[in-house]
Amino acid sequence: MSTIQAPRGPTTTPPTGPAPTAPRHRAPRPRIARQTVAGAIVAVVAVAVVLLLPPLTAGATLLTVALLFLARRLVFSWVGGLAVLVAVIMFVPVRRYALPIPLPFALEPYRVVLIVLLVALVAALALDRTRTWRPVAFGWPIGIFVATLLLSIIANGPGLVAAGLASTAAGALLNFLILLSTFYIARQLLTTERLVLGLVTALVWCGTIVAVLAIFERITRINVFWRLATVLPLKLLADDSETFRAGGFRSYGSAQHPIALSVMLAMLIPLAIYLAQYARRPHNDLSRRLLYGGAVAVLLVGVLTAVSRTAVVVLGVMLLLALLLRPWLGVTLIALSLPAFVLGFLLVPKMFDTLFASFLDIDSLIASQETSPGMTGAGRLADLGPAMQQVVASPFFGTGMGSRIVVGDEANAFILDNQVLGTLMESGAVGVAGLAVFLLTPVVMLVRWAFITARDEPRYALLAFAVTAAIVGYTAALFFYDAFGFYQTFFVLCLLLAVGAWLLTESPPAVAARAARAAPAEVAR
Repeated sequence: MSTIQAPRGPTTTPPTGPAPTAPRHRAPRPRIARQTVAGAIVAVVAVAVVLLLPPLTAGATLLTVALLFLARRLVFSWVGGLAVLVAVIMFVPVRRYALPIPLPFALEPYRVVLIVLLVALVAALALDRTRTWRPVAFGWPIGIFVATLLLSIIANGPGLVAAGLASTAAGALLNFLILLSTFYIARQLLTTERLVLGLVTALVWCGTIVAVLAIFERITRINVFWRLATVLPLKLLADDSETFRAGGFRSYGSAQHPIALSVMLAMLIPLAIYLAQYARRPHNDLSRRLLYGGAVAVLLVGVLTAVSRTAVVVLGVMLLLALLLRPWLGVTLIALSLPAFVLGFLLVPKMFDTLFASFLDIDSLIASQETSPGMTGAGRLADLGPAMQQVVASPFFGTGMGSRIVVGDEANAFILDNQVLGTLMESGAVGVAGLAVFLLTPVVMLVRWAFITARDEPRYALLAFAVTAAIVGYTAALFFYDAFGFYQTFFVLCLLLAVGAWLLTESPPAVAARAARAAPAEVAR
C-alpha cells in the first residue's frame, strides 16, 4: 500500500512585482523639538560662560553642563531632583559659595535648587493631571508659626520703617519661607515607601561621609568642603575660619559652625539605628546591623570632633526620650555605648573631660556661661539679662522679625546662641508660642500615631519614633545656638518632617486606619 507524501516547500507562489519598501521611522516632532531646545540652551550657556567668566571657571562650568546633559534622565527627574537637593544640603556649606553669575546678590546653590524644584513642582501640579497635592499633615502648625512672624512685622511696622529695617524684615520672612519650602517640596516628592526609605538612607550615608571628612579635618586641619571651588564652578564668599577647644581644632565639616555640625550629625543617629533594623540592604540581618552599627559609630565620632556640649545635650535628650517611650531600646543603647565611652575616655581624655566631665562641675559650667556680658562671644547666661531688659519693652510682639542684625557692617545686636531667646526678642511671647506649636505639635502627632495607629506595624512605628527623636533633639538644641541661622540643620529638620508627614498620611498603617474609619460611615449610608 503506497503512501502519498505531502509536497515539500511552499504551496503558494510568491507574489510578483516590486517588493514593498519598509516604512521610514521618523522621530516624533515633540522629541525633535526638545532636542532643538536643549541644543539651543547648551549653545547659549556655552557662549555666555565663555564671554562672562574667567577661563578656569568657564571650563569647569562647561564640564558641569556636559555632565548634566549626559545624566539628564537621572538628574532631571523627580528622584534626581530630590537627590540633588540632599547632596547640596549635605555637602555644600551655606554662606560660603555662590554661583559665578554677575548678580547684585549672592546666588547660593541651595537657593537655585529650591527655586527650580519649586517652580517645576508648581508647574507639574498645574499641568499634569496625574500629579495631585499630597497632604502635608503639619500645615496648620507651620501656618501658625509663620503667622506669628508676620504679625510681629505688622505690629512693629512703624518702628521698622523709621529704623530703615522694613526691607530687612520682609527679606527675613521671605528667606524663611524659601527655607521652609524644603519641607513642602520633599513632601510632594515622597510618593512611595521606597522613596521615603531612600531619602532616610541617603541622609544617613551622606551624614556618615561628612563625619568621616570631619574626623579627617580634626586630624589634619584640612576641610575638604572648603575646597569645593577648586573642582566646581563656584565663587567663594567667605574665608576659612578656625576654632579651638580641648587642645585641638574643632571640625566644621560642611556646616557653618562646629555646633551646627554636631547637631546635624546627632539628628541622623536615630535614623541610622532604625536602618540597622529595617534597611532594605544588606538582606542578612547580621551584616545589616554591623554596617549601620558602624555608621552610628562614625556619626558619634564625627559629633565628638566638633567638641560641642550642645551635641551632648541633644544626645542626652534623645536617649532620655528612648528610655521614657521605649525603655528596652534605651537600655540597649546604653549598654552598647558604655564600651565606646570607656575607650574614648582612654584615647582622648581631654576631649571627654571638656564634653562630659564639665557637666559634673556645675559651678564651673555656670561660670563659663557668664563671661563677657554684652560682648561678642559672651556666655549664654551673660546674654540673658540684657536680652530680658529689651524683652520687657516689647513683651508680646518683640521688635519685629529681622530687626536684629548680628553680623556685617549693619550689625545692631549681639549674638545670643539661643534661638528661643532670639525669637522672644524679635517676635515676642506670641512668636515663642508659635515656635512651640511648630516644633512640638509634630512630636505629639508622631508619638500618638506610633503608639496607637501603627502599634502593630513596628517597621513604621520605629521610623516615626526615630523622626520624633531627631525633632526633639533639634528642639533641645534651640536653647544653645541660633538654630534658624544655621541652615543645614534646619534643612535636615524639614526633610525629616516630610518623612513624618508621609507616615501620618500615606503609609500603609495610615491608609488602613483611614479605611477603617470610613467603613462605618459607608455602612451607615
